[in-house]
Order: sequence, then C-alpha cells, then structure tokens
Amino acid sequence: MRRSYLQNLLKRYKLGKLSAEQVLEAFASDEADNLEFATLDHQRELRQGFPEVILCAGKTPEQVAEIAERIVAHGSVLLATRAERKHFLAVRKRIRRATFNTVAHTITANEGKVRPSGRGTILVVTAGTSDIPVAEEALITASVMGNRVDKLFDVGVAGIHRVLSKTKKLRSASVIIVVAGMEGALASVVGGLVNVPVIAVPTSTGYGASFGGVSALLGMLNSCAAGVTVVNIDNGFGAAFAASLINRK
Repeated sequence: MRRSYLQNLLKRYKLGKLSAEQVLEAFASDEADNLEFATLDHQRELRQGFPEVILCAGKTPEQVAEIAERIVAHGSVLLATRAERKHFLAVRKRIRRATFNTVAHTITANEGKVRPSGRGTILVVTAGTSDIPVAEEALITASVMGNRVDKLFDVGVAGIHRVLSKTKKLRSASVIIVVAGMEGALASVVGGLVNVPVIAVPTSTGYGASFGGVSALLGMLNSCAAGVTVVNIDNGFGAAFAASLINRK
C-alpha cells in the first residue's frame, strides 16, 4: 500500500465519501497478493518506505515476471536483484518499460514513482574494479529508494594515496558504503577519515585464501574504526537499503 494511496483513502473517509467499512475493506484487500508460488506483501511499502524487492536467484523467469507485473500494476517501483538476462526477457514481455543493468544484474521499472527522500548523498566506494558489480547493485538500490548517489571506484589500500586524495568527497557524504574484497581493509581506512556511518560490504573478489569473501568479512568485522558496520558477502542491496534508512533520518 503506497503512502499516497493511504492518504487519499483517509481524505475520502474524512469527507464522508467512504464509510468505515469501505476503508477497512480496502486495507484488508491490500494486505497481500497470493500467488501459487509467492505471497506478495503490498503493505511493506507503507511499513518500510519501499515495496517488496524480488530476489531473482532461484526463481524461474516466469515467476519473476509474474511478481514484477503485480508490483508495477500496484503502482509501485520495481526492483529485482541477482537477475539474469532470461529473467529480464520474461519481465520485458509484460512490462515494456523495464530496464536491465547488466553490471548490477538488476531489473527496474516505474522509476517515475521514485520520491526523493534522502537528506544527503550516499557515496559508494570500491577498493578495486572487480568490486564494481556489487557496488552497482548498491547504487541502483539507493537511487530507486530516492537518494542522491555518488561513486568513487578503485581506491583500495594497494595505493592508499588514491583514497586519501578524496578525503573532501568522502566527508561530504551522509552515508558511505565501502565495497571491498581481498582483506577488506578499505572500510577501516574510510571509517577513520569520516564522521558519518560507514557500511562495509565484503566481496567474494580475491585469491584462494580469501575463501570467497570470508577473509574480507572477518577483516571488516574486526575493524578498529568506530562507526563501521558490516553486511553479508556481496550484499550491495542490503547495504544500500540500510544506508537509505539512515539517510532519511
């Protein structure tokens, strides 16, 4: 249930155009959309400020397309993550204006419904070029959630002067998302330079001893820089969602 829809519903009730029973019925009918393979939570937008997001991994193209069509028909912004081209092609048959980001592996639609809600800029920083796909997922997510976004790529600790030369840009952000693989040290460096929340995203980038991102995860969890929090490996979406909530306050 979108906030604008709710406001209109209450306004019509106040003017006497709707009865209490009709309002209650509207609430009840908008709670969930029951499909054979999914239960779509339409009230999530009212509770959290953004509609349900589709995780495409593990879903068939037809399932993704059906869920996407229901979200868009409801008047909400569509965001699908971990999408493959087969998912996008199925969605595009039903939603012609859907777009596919081949780097972030996201599908979006109804971007015209996005309302600016962030107070400042969410800056997404990567240690290396190989971390960009996860960073792009974060950028897309933060953008469709109504935030101003900016990026700073390939400024890892192997050439620490690169990030130190961008201190002014780092300090101008409201929230910073640091995406890094290998040992994940960049999050600590950035955390020690700024006075805003830093959300660290470990990536699976690295050689064998990185254990698919576990080394970066543990390094970030053990950061000695205050104000650094950590999400799961490769979870650009989760980092951006948290950053968006912080940026609204």
